[in-house]
Amino acid sequence: MTHSDTDVSQDTIVYFDGSCPLCTAEIKHYASREGGEGLCFVDVSRPAQLGHDLTPQDAMRRFHVRRSDGSLVSGARGFVAVWERLPGWRWASRVARIPGVLPLFEIGYRVFLPIRPALSKLTSLLGAKAATPSVEQQRRD
Repeated sequence: MTHSDTDVSQDTIVYFDGSCPLCTAEIKHYASREGGEGLCFVDVSRPAQLGHDLTPQDAMRRFHVRRSDGSLVSGARGFVAVWERLPGWRWASRVARIPGVLPLFEIGYRVFLPIRPALSKLTSLLGAKAATPSVEQQRRD
């Protein structure tokens, strides 16, 4: 599912927070879908080469995707970039292209960001596991 920072031969790179059980569950879902093998998933909670235009702090704060042309998109645009690559999700990318919808998706994403930690904790309580153990989890082990 994930690739090392030296194995980025795929043309779309998805940067995700592997210390977040919610994020990890979502990435596992995308990776398991048809077309998921064409995406490179990089866990930004571990040291990784991100490129000159993405800092580790920014990568941990928002969802980012590097498109095949090298451009970096984040937030709702990042999700749309993933959906475009997955046949079962292309309907969502088409919806996002309707005038006015992408800004609404972005507003929804920005509303989601502050509650992500609580949702991640709830997801963890329901059994989802992070790709990378948090410092708190490592101390318990």
